[in-house]
Parts: sequence; C-alpha cells; structure tokens
Amino acid sequence: MMKSIAALLLLATTAALAQTPAVPLQARSANGQAQEPSTSLPPTSMLTVNSNLVVVPALVRAKDGHLVYTLKADDFLLTDDGVAQNLHLEQDTGSQPMAMVIVVQTGGDAAVHLDQYQHLGPLLDNMLGAINHQVAVVGFDSTPILLHGFTPNLDYINHSLDTLFPGDQHAAVFDAIAYAVDLLSKQPTTYRRSILLLSQTTDDGSHTSLLDALHAISDTNTVIYSVGFHTTATESRKEAAKFSSDEPGPQHGCFSRDMGTDANGKKIKPTESVGAQDLNCAEELLPPLRLAHIAEIAARRALRSNISKSVAHLTGGEYFKFKNAKTLDQDLLTIANHIPNRYVLSFQPSSPTPGFHSIVLSVRYKGLSVDARNGYWINPDQGSSTP
Repeated sequence: MMKSIAALLLLATTAALAQTPAVPLQARSANGQAQEPSTSLPPTSMLTVNSNLVVVPALVRAKDGHLVYTLKADDFLLTDDGVAQNLHLEQDTGSQPMAMVIVVQTGGDAAVHLDQYQHLGPLLDNMLGAINHQVAVVGFDSTPILLHGFTPNLDYINHSLDTLFPGDQHAAVFDAIAYAVDLLSKQPTTYRRSILLLSQTTDDGSHTSLLDALHAISDTNTVIYSVGFHTTATESRKEAAKFSSDEPGPQHGCFSRDMGTDANGKKIKPTESVGAQDLNCAEELLPPLRLAHIAEIAARRALRSNISKSVAHLTGGEYFKFKNAKTLDQDLLTIANHIPNRYVLSFQPSSPTPGFHSIVLSVRYKGLSVDARNGYWINPDQGSSTP
C-alpha cells in the first residue's frame, strides 16, 4: 500500500519555530454571543518549515471538458525552471481530511454581495461533508478578522456567513490571504489545506507587499479556489498601481534610458553606463539566464492585475468570475466535484536554489489539458516559510 501524501510530507519536513503563546481569538455573532474560540498567532508571526518536497495538485480535462482520471505518473511531464523532474503520483487522496479557510470580503464594493453568501450550507456540505474536515471563516475589509475558528460543524460556518456585516471602504486582499495561510499552517500535516476566496480582484489597503504576498502564496501546499468580482472604485486602481514600485528597471522598459522624473519634476539621470544597463537587462529578461526571475516578475504583475485569478493559478486551484448568487452556487458545485478528482503529484527539486521557481506541468497525450500550480518559493536556507 502506497504511503499517503501526509506521510510523505511528514517525512520530508522538519519544523523550526520559536512560537509565542497562541492568542485566543473570539468572534461574536449577530446577537452578541461569543462563538467558538480559536487559537491563532497574529499574522505577523512566522512559521519556518524546511522541506524538500513540492506538492502539485492537477486537474486533467479532455477536449469536451470531461475530467480524466486514469493517468499515471509517467503520463505527466513537469519542469522546474526548465529542468525536468522525477514525479511521484499519490494514491487515494480524495478521502484525505481537509482544512479550509473561507475568506470573505466585507469591505468596499463587497457590501452589495453579502446577502448572496447566505444559505451556502448545503453547498459546503456537498463540498466537504464526505470527508473529515475543519473549516474556519475570515472576514476582511482593511483588516482580516477571524469570524469563526476551525470547526467540523458546518452549521456554525453557515451561520457566520449568514450574519456578515459591511466593513469599511477598503479590501486588504493580500493581508487576508496571508492571515488565512497562517491559520492553515497550524493545522495537522495529515490535512490537505485550501482557501475559498470570495473577494474583488484588486487589492485596496494591504500592508503586505506584493513580493511578500507572492512569497506567502507560493511557498505552501495550499490550494486556493477563488470567486472574484471586479470593482469600479478608482481608489482600488490607485492602490493596485502602488504595487508596481518593487519591479526592476525604468518605467519605460528595462533597456530604456528614460528614468522618469522625481517628486520635484526633475528628470532622473541613469546611475549606470549603457553597457552595464544592457547586461543587467539581459540577465533579467532573456531566458535561460534568469528564467526564475522572469517567472517571478510575471507572477507579481499577474497578482497586481487580478489577484483572484492569479492566486488560483499559482496554487493549482480554480478561478471563477462572480456574477450573482446562482452562478456562485454553480461555481461551488464545480469546486466540490473537482476537489476529490485532482491528481496529486509530488517531486523533490533537483536544484533547490533560493527564490521563486516556475513550474510547468503538461500531459504527454494530445487532446488533454491540465490545470496545476505554476510556481513555488524556496528560502535561502532551502526551506519554505509561511507568514
């Protein structure tokens, strides 16, 4: 009998953490009564895990859209920064327990959608009822708040979703995701980890930087399923534009000598020679010299333009456009059908260099398409960390 993915993760992982005492968080329902308490570290704490195993959930479809279940490990080809890797296919993962955090935006434009998140109990039961599960709810506006700690009782979760209140005018999506990842990091290693994200597609007000958000999302084995709605708020677009500041190169392109103007309107002079600038740009933009760096820049740009879609692709989950309550029900039914029917592949990186790694997974047969995570993160100590 093949070992489960949980056993592999446990064997491949050693944890080093000087934890502060857990702080009990307690949410209150609409009638003011305290809900079940949950222990949680603040989102600023750091869990460090040294691991050499990367888990890659994958969904395979035929041309007609039907799912394909009969493939073996040799039927897949995976490259890590362009280098082919040896794959292992886990067996019988559909019955493995799951820990899920439902992350719901309550601030900004989300206020008009809150009533559409009510009465999701039957859908959640369809999604998780057949397996052992622990579910928590996080609401967020400018700050993520634990509305209900992990519980196997979906009635409590449904009540939390039925009694959501509008928040302030912001939507700190990156902060909320990082907070949810931190909550999941404390769940048993025998549990699969997932996030159901219901939010707008752009960030507005996060303290988490774009690079830190990419780090938090891509260095865990957490699958994110997202249903995103677009916002017309100009402030959100302004906030999203701020995240471009940490990308390398002048504003008109890496090879451009136009560095723009400073705060006083004076033209900024280049600080390096033309030759040095061209060499640095070649290292950043021309594969295979900096393939991993190119992938990191692409991932950061994608996060800036559509968080919901990008986090799903980074983690091997799925993205759906939010339209109304009816389509939300259909999307959750689709997720429920796909959760137990994903292949779970794993590999040990042959070159575990620090930084962002680009993953490309394909199937060796024509006419089949595969959806899988497209990146992960390795720390300088060859481990992964979850903020």
